Amino acid sequence: GYSRLGLTVGVKLGKAVVRNRTRRRIKEAYRIHEGAFLPGYDIVVVARVRAAHVSYWELDRAFLQLADKLGLLRRETE
Repeated sequence: GYSRLGLTVGVKLGKAVVRNRTRRRIKEAYRIHEGAFLPGYDIVVVARVRAAHVSYWELDRAFLQLADKLGLLRRETE
């Protein structure tokens, strides 16, 4: 009845500080928009090198665009 988030951040991303910052940013993007996701999905995010070098807002926007493309977001009925 609920969705879960799994993250994998490889060593290629950088040192531990960079990897942890990237991980925290992705977790926060999911946490803020958790209510917009359909329940019952296991979401696995594989962070690439580019994720470490973009702003939080770009990462957040890309995360939502991909979730929408995969059909994981709830549709608002008007």
